[in-house]
Amino acid sequence: MFRLASAMVIVAFTVAGCGSTTEERGISGAGIGAGAGALIGAVTGLSIVQGALIGAAAGGLTGVLTDESQVNLGDPVWKKKQQQKSTGMVRSIQTDLATLGYDPGPADGMTGQKTTDAIIRYQRDHQLLADGTPSPELARHIGLRVQQAGG
Repeated sequence: MFRLASAMVIVAFTVAGCGSTTEERGISGAGIGAGAGALIGAVTGLSIVQGALIGAAAGGLTGVLTDESQVNLGDPVWKKKQQQKSTGMVRSIQTDLATLGYDPGPADGMTGQKTTDAIIRYQRDHQLLADGTPSPELARHIGLRVQQAGG
């Protein structure tokens, strides 16, 4: 039992390095630890649930107690998906702003200074809060204007 717990802690230390914040590292560590623990539990005297619980605890603690300078496996999967959605939304806003005559720079999905300036000009022209921040609501607003313009 002690060997198994030690092995799970080692696995958790190895894999709990996803994310740059304590919260991300704790969540990803717990998830990865639970998966690894369930596998170990399935092939040992522990139940799958017992292994998953031990693994989740070890992985979560490891994620919280380490920082990205010690172990870094990159961004967690859920963050990458959020970034992809955000990049696509910004690209859509950029394309639509260009269609409407605002110059957001290249439609690269990155919110640079030209994009921020174009968003602020658009927001001011349409009596919106001029904060320069891309959002789903702004994307819908601009998209409707493009449709109305026949673009």
